[in-house]
Amino acid sequence: MQRRSILRISAAAPLAAASALATPWVRAQGSLHKFKFNLGWKVEASGAGFLLALQRGYYKDAGLDVAIDTGNGSAAAISLVGSGAYDVASADLSTLIEFNVANPQAALQAVAIQYDLNPNSIIVRKDSAIKKPADLAGKTLLGQPFNASRKLFPAFAKAQGFDPSGVKWENVTPDIGDTRFAKGDFDGAAYFFFTGLLNLKARGLSSDQLTVFRYSELGLKSYGNGLVANPKSLQEHPDAMKAFVKATTRGWIEVMADPRAGAAAIKAREPLANEELEFERLKLIVDGTMKTAETRANGWGAATSARLQATLDETVAAFGLKGAPTLAEFWTDRFLPGAADRKLKA
Repeated sequence: MQRRSILRISAAAPLAAASALATPWVRAQGSLHKFKFNLGWKVEASGAGFLLALQRGYYKDAGLDVAIDTGNGSAAAISLVGSGAYDVASADLSTLIEFNVANPQAALQAVAIQYDLNPNSIIVRKDSAIKKPADLAGKTLLGQPFNASRKLFPAFAKAQGFDPSGVKWENVTPDIGDTRFAKGDFDGAAYFFFTGLLNLKARGLSSDQLTVFRYSELGLKSYGNGLVANPKSLQEHPDAMKAFVKATTRGWIEVMADPRAGAAAIKAREPLANEELEFERLKLIVDGTMKTAETRANGWGAATSARLQATLDETVAAFGLKGAPTLAEFWTDRFLPGAADRKLKA
């Protein structure tokens, strides 16, 4: 593994300079290029931009025949990309870094940022004795070993100045864990905030009964999910990858401008989905992770070297990794569309 290094660019500038020219659309002489994408989770609001792009024909217009499949979390999705089963997946960047350190031959790279602000959090009940993050020391928290919020907890605790080692973690399946947390069996729970708030609402706990300690608001600067790509796809079919990222960017920009359309796209793909619930979740995602000062300035999908370095540093510290990739080993901006195509509508 190479020694960690900083890219030779301004820390304040988006890493999209190599993508200044408009991304070419690919149409292979009348045929469509087959492309496999993994949502990283079930069909819900987190996949709205991809599904809207598919349903409105943006991938097809780009010359792509895109298959979108559900997933079972970032670790599983990244392993599937690493195996070559998928060209791209939506997955947590910290989990990507961990995977690349353990599997340096895999050489996976993120090609766009989905969540500019990290959605990881700890949720507690307002009527509990936990009033500030440091009060979590020594408490019992719900969180599975693969849960990104649990894995990043040491970095969060360090940023808040308390020792995470005394926390007792309960490994309970998410559905059972939600019910038990609502009953008061745990002091807190590790969630993507938009998942936790709505899961607990369904179990009788409204948002005004809960306190959310969002990592992004309490010291951590890591990015959340990004589009994680297989190096073979990047090398052998670069035009297809550029076309996929451009069409996806268009889909997410339109969802950010019109979350109702995104919720309808979820419902169209999964008839059993609760459209109103997914609209509510999508609003939390858009307003809480995507519409930020940086995305308004740099557009959807872009990254800065400072935030990427923070993502790397926080991951290495929290996960106890023995090595670290360089920024260029886990991120590339060369598949992003130009600035005009990344600009938010609202």
